[in-house]
Amino acid sequence: MKQILVTIDFNNKEERLINHALQLAKAFGSKLWLMHIADPNPDFVGFEVGPKYIRDMMAAELRKEHKQLQDYSASLKSKGVDSEGLLVQGATIEMIIEESKKLNVDLIIAGHHDRGFFYNAFIGSTSSEIIEQSKIPVLIIPLD
Repeated sequence: MKQILVTIDFNNKEERLINHALQLAKAFGSKLWLMHIADPNPDFVGFEVGPKYIRDMMAAELRKEHKQLQDYSASLKSKGVDSEGLLVQGATIEMIIEESKKLNVDLIIAGHHDRGFFYNAFIGSTSSEIIEQSKIPVLIIPLD
């Protein structure tokens, strides 16, 4: 297992997910790809559109998320694990599947939040969608 993709959603529980990934990476000598998928903004077709203050606010949020990824990656490197942060924007499931293929990963690690029956029945679960669509093994870590 050379490459592991870890999906992070910055919900203040990502450290638990990263710690599990760290243990696996150390055991197998794997590289960790920490990926966060920024929300696509349907109001903007391109970055140049819309009021400047909104573009600035969106850019500041992306910079903050990028820095968080880089900080996590640096922390993993200091613990002896090769790691890189990856910030992408788009539809969550499609981006996870697409990036996992591009990076030729051997395992996808994702967190699972227990949001209840009605949420899962009407909205669905990201983790179950990844499992259904991925041809790559998926490890789901409960975060609640």
